[in-house]
Amino acid sequence: MIVGLIGPPQSGKSMLFAALTGKTIDPAAAFQEHTASIVVPDERIDYLAEIYQPKKVTYATVDVCDFPGISSSDDHGKEQYRKHLPNIRLCDALVAVVRDFESDKVAKHRNRVDAAGDLASLNDDFIFADLETVMTRMARLEKSLKKPSKSHEQEKHELALLQRCQEALEELKPLSTVLEHEDEALLRSFAFLTEKPLVVVANVSEDKAQSEPTLRYEHARGMINVCAEAEAQIAELDTEEDQSAFLEDLGIGTPARDRLIQTCYSAVGLISFLTCGDPEVHAWPIKKGSDAVEAAGKIHSDIARGFIKAETVHYDDFVAAGGDMKAVKAAGKLRQEGKGYIVQDGDIINFKFNV
Repeated sequence: MIVGLIGPPQSGKSMLFAALTGKTIDPAAAFQEHTASIVVPDERIDYLAEIYQPKKVTYATVDVCDFPGISSSDDHGKEQYRKHLPNIRLCDALVAVVRDFESDKVAKHRNRVDAAGDLASLNDDFIFADLETVMTRMARLEKSLKKPSKSHEQEKHELALLQRCQEALEELKPLSTVLEHEDEALLRSFAFLTEKPLVVVANVSEDKAQSEPTLRYEHARGMINVCAEAEAQIAELDTEEDQSAFLEDLGIGTPARDRLIQTCYSAVGLISFLTCGDPEVHAWPIKKGSDAVEAAGKIHSDIARGFIKAETVHYDDFVAAGGDMKAVKAAGKLRQEGKGYIVQDGDIINFKFNV
């Protein structure tokens, strides 16, 4: 999964990137994209690793990309936005970072602090980008329909769908509010920005970091408050003990990295099933609603091809049995699931297969 950090200049995006990844961005490289891979925190993997003492422990990971500040108020800002737009479209989820704190130390974008206004501007930028894509494609389809072709029925269907998209966008509605699942499959190649899951981060002062967000955006999949400066300072500390002490001093229960990544994971519709044993304890991310064969294929195509059954116990039942698989079996909690079984978040699975 790729998560893109977007926002206007001076919003604290790069500071948040440092908090998430531990990597500080050189101001000289402010107009470049920066990407890093981070671990998805999972206490279940920690527990299983203690039980099995495996040679290898593998957490799910997320790639985070920090994009230069988006500003459509000047030609340079528009040029930068268009330059990075193709890579923004490649993201699975977008995190909109908006400034919601006062400080004389940080210059104000457009000489004001207006989190709601910044969020509305971002929304407008994405709507106009999607509308441009829709209009360009519609023009090509209309031109193609004037020529003899056997594929006209498919083109007519696509054109009608794009006309619906045009109507929604012209009413300033994100495409995520109007497209059905089957529509999404047909239009996936366009990678519309307003169709992507959006998480909103209000970059606030330290005293508001633990408060419930007051900023509202009805189409967001998640909204959280973060003090990016404090979180970046925490990320620079060498030990978990020092980090925990700093968090406690600030009254912050869970680091921003954990809260944000878990929110994005959920926004995209991902869950994790687990495999465990002496060689390795592993978290495997899959789409919610995936069946046992799809989960098996996540590990290896041969396992999916030769699938026989999935020996399954839920993590909670495993813990309730004291982390002992024999006790799990004795309690009747070990299930034999077939190909159509819908995998649940936290399922511990041992696939049986033959190829």
